[in-house]
Amino acid sequence: MSVLDLRSLSKSFGGVHAVNAVSFAIRRGEFLAMIGPNGAGKSTCFNMINGQLAPDSGTILLEGKNIAGLAPRDIWRLGVGRTFQVAATFGSMTVVENVQMALISHAGEIYRLWRPAASLYRARALDLLAQVGMREAADRPSRALAYGDVKRIELAIALANEPRLLLMDEPTAGMGARERHELIQLVKKLVVERGISVLFTEHSMDVVFAYADRIVVLARGRLIADGDAAAIRANAQVREVYFGTGKTFAGAVS
Repeated sequence: MSVLDLRSLSKSFGGVHAVNAVSFAIRRGEFLAMIGPNGAGKSTCFNMINGQLAPDSGTILLEGKNIAGLAPRDIWRLGVGRTFQVAATFGSMTVVENVQMALISHAGEIYRLWRPAASLYRARALDLLAQVGMREAADRPSRALAYGDVKRIELAIALANEPRLLLMDEPTAGMGARERHELIQLVKKLVVERGISVLFTEHSMDVVFAYADRIVVLARGRLIADGDAAAIRANAQVREVYFGTGKTFAGAVS
């Protein structure tokens, strides 16, 4: 059974068809990359799945339930986590407090705190930090972290609601080659262990072709290809969209 199933999803802004009748599904535990040149419709598609935009038409089925048009907080409570291209945490809080706030929200206790928030879910937050390699930084202020470490904290926060589906928008943006491979290796290890499905966008083709189980390609709002790395590398239309006829993805990054 598919965890996520997009059917004829469309969104226009004025006369521009940002997403035009896009359909694809994500299987349980699948690590699926969505790629395409700038303006392809990736962010619009992501924002409709996450509830930040309502589609003009089409359905978004999360394990059979149509979530199209629901608010982001409602989609999050249904088990959809998300990380963003520009990672951010609450700089005035410690690392562990950032994760605790996500756990408190998931438990629905934001508005009914009867004891200090610092004591709530700390053990669970520390466990999540250990899983992303940040346990030793738990009591440091978030504003003191390097950017790559902020990305790891964001991942711990995204896992706090025990997601069935994780949306990752440019997870390695702003990171060097070594950092981005370490982060994606970590993500894949964690989601495989939990059976989480992942949909991620990424401009670093080395990351996409090394780690994605499957790749979908958008161009001008339409889905133009869907397949494994070998099929996408060999697809003439994809090569034309990215590089012009004749070129390949070999060694391509960013």
